[in-house]
Amino acid sequence: MIKGKVWKYGDDVNTDVLFPGRYTYTVTDPQEMASHMLEDLDRAFAKGVKPGDIIVAGKNFGCGSSREQAALGLKYAGVTAVVAASFARIYFRNALNAGLPAVVAPEAVAHVASGDEITLDFEAGELTTADGTVFPFPPLPAEVLGILEAGGLVPYVRKELARK
Repeated sequence: MIKGKVWKYGDDVNTDVLFPGRYTYTVTDPQEMASHMLEDLDRAFAKGVKPGDIIVAGKNFGCGSSREQAALGLKYAGVTAVVAASFARIYFRNALNAGLPAVVAPEAVAHVASGDEITLDFEAGELTTADGTVFPFPPLPAEVLGILEAGGLVPYVRKELARK
């Protein structure tokens, strides 16, 4: 379960807006990557985001290229989850691989605003707003929870291999 402040965006937030393409092959340091997140959409984001914050967005979040930095950079910036009306499939997978929860909850998106505080319960499949409104979403399977708890797919696989 996580609780955080919302940064809200609209539909079709693409990977070039999340992590500008001009940095794709030049920026590899996690802190520098975090400093460029969303800079072409919201200049206040990189300086104002705090560990535990949550992004809420409209449909087709993460459309565009397959660059992994679009998910990794949000995690490096301290974002603990992304809630959207829908995700581009490759972004959804990249987020989970990076250990960044991606939750599909379209009804909740319409209800929350930037600055609101929300709580996500991944096992129960519930998003709760500060006013107590609860929005259901599909609970995350045990395997996905394991990937998220391990910090991403690679640490999860290493942990599983070490157990065998």
